[in-house]
Amino acid sequence: MKLVNTWILLALACCWPNVAPAQLQLLPDKEPQQVFAGDARKITVVWHNAGDQPADAEIHMRIFQTSSVTVVQLGENLWKKLQVLPRQTILESAQLDFPAVKAETKFLVQWLENSNHVFGTTTVLVYPTNLLAELQPLADGKAIGVFDPQNELKPLLKNLQIDFEDLGNLELENFSGKLAIIGPFRSKTQIHAGLTEEIESLAKKGTGIVWIQPPDSSEKLQPSFYLVPKGPGTIVVTQTALVSDLPAKPQSQLNLLYFCELALNPQPPVLPDSSPQL
Repeated sequence: MKLVNTWILLALACCWPNVAPAQLQLLPDKEPQQVFAGDARKITVVWHNAGDQPADAEIHMRIFQTSSVTVVQLGENLWKKLQVLPRQTILESAQLDFPAVKAETKFLVQWLENSNHVFGTTTVLVYPTNLLAELQPLADGKAIGVFDPQNELKPLLKNLQIDFEDLGNLELENFSGKLAIIGPFRSKTQIHAGLTEEIESLAKKGTGIVWIQPPDSSEKLQPSFYLVPKGPGTIVVTQTALVSDLPAKPQSQLNLLYFCELALNPQPPVLPDSSPQL
């Protein structure tokens, strides 16, 4: 796959006869950016003027959809006229339209000046908007229990027509489903007294539970997530940062799916693989 990706980038680089002046630079991302398919999806770009003079450029964007063997150009658009002061680094954002996809799909955004000089490439991973539909089969045909005081998760499930039971209107001990999601919470003040005991009792009945913790401003070192077995059930306790902004972040939804699978099918921790990667 690395050879194929290298070939794609080389092929795209050869599409332009010139390279952009070194004065204005597009700083590369450490990781690919992630968005859902749809219109006006926001991506960020960081520009740096390495010169001693102000840099002005009229920036265009070319968008390519890639696979393991093909690269298809979807369009070219004028983005904006960019002005960067000497030695200045600025953070900008752009809104792009991405077509519907059925699975994670890689797109490349080429940044150019006057459709001629290449500044660089931004890699964007685009995801289907129905990622959370995978929760339904995990629940084994039963409603998912949801205690969602911020009303962040329930609208997503309702839009996907996923059967759920609002645990805010029900005593936890009366829930009989296979899977429950507790949170997200804005703060600890949203957690009522006795919730820990209620969650423990529910897990002992065999329910898999994902408990999303509220933000914690203390300096106490905590794992990002961990498993607590309680009888036949398992509680996955996770920090809120891993599932923040569920409506807009694909990685948060992917993390939530993983935690739900882990609550229903817990796996013992293992040491990392230290064998060399080929």
